[in-house]
Amino acid sequence: MRRSTSVLLEASGFGTETFDSAEAFLKSSSKACCLVVDIDLDKMTGIKLARQLAQHGRIYPIIFMTGHDSDIVRRQAEDVGAVACLTKPFPAQMLIKAIIKACSREGRF
Repeated sequence: MRRSTSVLLEASGFGTETFDSAEAFLKSSSKACCLVVDIDLDKMTGIKLARQLAQHGRIYPIIFMTGHDSDIVRRQAEDVGAVACLTKPFPAQMLIKAIIKACSREGRF
């Protein structure tokens, strides 16, 4: 999913960075305008990643993806300020619109 999403976004004119784990991203100095994060990660959930980033003053607009949609997941995503919470599979255009919305908030579009 990570590789195909990156290819899609690059083909749509976006720059991308990919990370193989939340922990790897936390160690990075990324200057991303937004994050596209799966809710279900290996050692740390996407929600927990968002909370840790906020605790360290690293605030990003976040677009969550999940294969296990529920009211609880959506509420948790909203609580951490998600721009969108997309249920897989979703149309590519839905992701692109969410990224444009997220980066517009940051003044990058």
